Amino acid sequence: MNRNSVRDFQPIYKRWQFYLYLGLGFAGVLLFLFLLSVIGLRWVNPSATSFTLRENWSELESERYNLRESWINSDELPEHVKWAVVASEDQLFWEHRGFDMESIREAWEERQGGDRVRGASTISQQVAKNIYLSPARSFFRKGVEAGITVLIEFFWPKERIIEVYLNIAEFGPGIFGIGKAADQFWGINGAELTPEMSARLAAVLPSPKRMRAEPPSPFAEERSLWILRQMTQLSGIAYYQPEVPVEEPEEFDDIDPYLLQAEFNLDQYLTSEGRDTIPPDSSDGEEKVSDQELIDIDLPDSLLHIDDQDTASTVPDSVNLF
Repeated sequence: MNRNSVRDFQPIYKRWQFYLYLGLGFAGVLLFLFLLSVIGLRWVNPSATSFTLRENWSELESERYNLRESWINSDELPEHVKWAVVASEDQLFWEHRGFDMESIREAWEERQGGDRVRGASTISQQVAKNIYLSPARSFFRKGVEAGITVLIEFFWPKERIIEVYLNIAEFGPGIFGIGKAADQFWGINGAELTPEMSARLAAVLPSPKRMRAEPPSPFAEERSLWILRQMTQLSGIAYYQPEVPVEEPEEFDDIDPYLLQAEFNLDQYLTSEGRDTIPPDSSDGEEKVSDQELIDIDLPDSLLHIDDQDTASTVPDSVNLF
């Protein structure tokens, strides 16, 4: 028996092909299970995410909780809550298929120019990251995130994506989910949030461990007003009502409009300190005001032209008897 015959009869576990096929098979099983989990999460609410498992709960002096305990279903979520996170994080959410290419291009140009890179992740990408991945910044993680995002967009409807996002996003240190945040900050159910509250919560999403929703930090307060304006523009619903400045009454608002039309020089006739409209020592012998002076005052014509005939006609007949 030669050496070639001996090799042909080697046990299979001693061949390198065995381990190659074993590894590929194991990876295939994991990929299949992962695919099942993505599909299953379309209907099953997750009890935890990668972020809740990585949270240092002992430092927060709290215990990790089940996300399902405060889960708010899509049909119970107010529309303004959804619009708030869309206005804050992903204004093209309803239009794209998981990626905002324009924002990605701008972020890449900023990175090439050495500027501070803005966030270009869509809501779908954030869902993929929060459930399965870590917050680490790397191209490898971004690549895996992109693959998961494609699956999520393919198997989940948009309403499910935003429902999951609102119920797993962090709104404060150790505060995950819109229901938990509503109870923690205002003692209400997530379905009772007002547009203003929703805008405050959405304002802290970029950095929930540093920004504060209630009481709002100055930046969160300013950004929440911007979000309300964006909500109004995106939805066509007046979520933002600008403050109308209080107009102070004009100087002569309480004067009869007819007198104002006469164009009087009121300073000559209004009583002021040390001056009266009628001199105290006036007598019958005082010189009468001429017609020309009355005309200069610019009285209405109906008051200027009163002739003797009109005056006489106004005297009662009983007086004329005398």
